[in-house]
Formats: sequence, structure tokens, C-alpha cells
Amino acid sequence: MISTDLALALRDAGLAWRPASGDRFQLDEPEFEADVFTVSDMTIEARTYPTGLFLAFNGTTEWALDSVAIEDALWLPREDQLRELLRGMFRSLH
Repeated sequence: MISTDLALALRDAGLAWRPASGDRFQLDEPEFEADVFTVSDMTIEARTYPTGLFLAFNGTTEWALDSVAIEDALWLPREDQLRELLRGMFRSLH
């Protein structure tokens, strides 16, 4: 898993997140710094509303709110996701 600092730098550089099942994220709040959540069809789903994209917590006991705006979440991309995003930038791999 990448560090929070690297994930922040990637987001600040313009890396866009389109949440999918299996993606991991943290909340942009100091009290949740150690917590890592996983998008899942059963517990945490990405939902689009007229007001924006939200991560809906479907009855999970560890979360007191119903949802969080995507802007308040920090995506922690996996290595395979980063490789896919950077694939066109590589000249060759030896």
C-alpha cells in the first residue's frame, strides 16, 4: 500500500479517482488517519447524485454517517492501478 503522503501528492497532481469495488481509501480527517476503508458492493458503494459523487456506507457498524463526499476521501491506489495509469508513459521495461 502506498503512503498517505504519496496518495496526497498524486491527488494534488491531478490523479482522478473513479471508485470501483476493491479500491481502498482513507478519510481526509485526522481522527481517521489510521483507518483504511474498502469499496465493496455490499458495504461501501460509490453513488452519483445531482450534488456529486458519494461513498455510501451501507449499515456498517464502524461508521456513524451514511455517506461521505468523494472530495473528503483519499484514494490509495494499488500498484497495478498505478501501472495501468502510467502504461502509456513507459518507453520500455527491461
